[in-house]
This record gives sequence, C-alpha cells and structure tokens, in this order.
Amino acid sequence: MRPPVHGEEYSDRDTGTQISRSGPTPYRSALKRLFDVIAVLLSALPVLLLLLPICLLIMSDGKSPFYRQKRIGRDGAIFGIWKLRSMVPDADSLLEAHLAADPDARAEWDRCQKLRRDPRITPVGHLIRKTSLDELPQLWNVLCGDMSLVGPRPMMVEQRSIYPGTAYYAMRPGITGYWQTSVRNEASFVERATFDAAYLRDLSFATDVKILARTVRVVIAGTGC
Repeated sequence: MRPPVHGEEYSDRDTGTQISRSGPTPYRSALKRLFDVIAVLLSALPVLLLLLPICLLIMSDGKSPFYRQKRIGRDGAIFGIWKLRSMVPDADSLLEAHLAADPDARAEWDRCQKLRRDPRITPVGHLIRKTSLDELPQLWNVLCGDMSLVGPRPMMVEQRSIYPGTAYYAMRPGITGYWQTSVRNEASFVERATFDAAYLRDLSFATDVKILARTVRVVIAGTGC
C-alpha cells in the first residue's frame, strides 16, 4: 500500500475517512521525535526499577522475561518489537489448537486478531497486560526510532494483508494511541484503520499530550488488553 504524501488530500476507501494534510509541520517532521527521545531518557531509571521485580516474576517458569516479534513500521519497514513475555513458551501451537477446537474463538480471532479469553496468557501475563506493563520494553524501540510514544498500534507482518487503508504506513507505530485508549479488544481491523487515519489527520503536540493523559487513565483503570 502506498503511504500518503505530504500535502495531499485523500480518502481511505476502506475506512471512509477523509484526510486533509497541508504539509509537514515542525512537530510532525522533527519535534515529535525529539519529544519521544527526551521522554524516554527522563523515564529510563524509574522504568528500569519497575521492570526488575516484574522480570523476576515472569522468569519463574525458567524462560526469558522478554519477547521479540516482527512488526511493520513506517513505510512498511520490518522491525523487532520488544515486550515483556505474557504468554506460555509454546504459545503459537497452543493458539492453533485452541482455534481449531473452538469455532467462536476462530471467528473472534479472524475479526479482531485478539481473544478476550486467551489460553496462552500466564497468570503474571494477565496482570501485566491489564496494566499495560508488558509494553514497557517498547521504550527501547522508541529510543531506537522504530516506534513513537503515540501512534498506530504496531501491526504484525501476517496482518498486513487484512489491514485496509494507508495512513498506518505514514507514521511510526506507537506504544499508545487512539485505538489503544479506546475500544481496544472490540475493534475490527477496519475500525483500527479508521483510528489510524484520524490520528494522521489530528497529529500534533496537543493531540499527543491528550492521548498520553488518556493512557494514564486507562492504565489506572486497568482496561488494558
């Protein structure tokens, strides 16, 4: 899919969202990245102190506390996203067996690429997902430039063929964003694309601050996915 071009107005055919862009702003072209780096560096020490006990809990099964997976970034580039491991070591095979045995789960997975009752998630995993703490290692991805603090939800490589629209490819994916702080598990891929197109249209420092503030409320409320 072709990424949007600065200064053009277009409509995502599959989402019905009209996007008008007058061209790059200082925040879009440089200051957003600067904001990301400064925020990550300032939060580094408290995040490391928080990660240590969580990692020890996750390691109780003898496996690594971290999980790395290929995701699609800006302009379609592939990068490795880091997360705290919230699933059992044989998660992929367990998922396939579960979907094969449960037609309702298969339909939910095909629609949202997520499960409300996911048998792969460990007890510790449920906790860190509910509080979104499993996303903390992605601050490293932000520092490396693969991601932004705010942006579209990072898309798996195999999900590219079912994702409509083009707005996603014009931005770095984010730890949080419109979709992540809204309907979360209930959103279809068409709805995700609509959120991405809306964020591309609204992208500004004020928008990012509002989303980050909303993220704090989501984490406190424990409505993470």
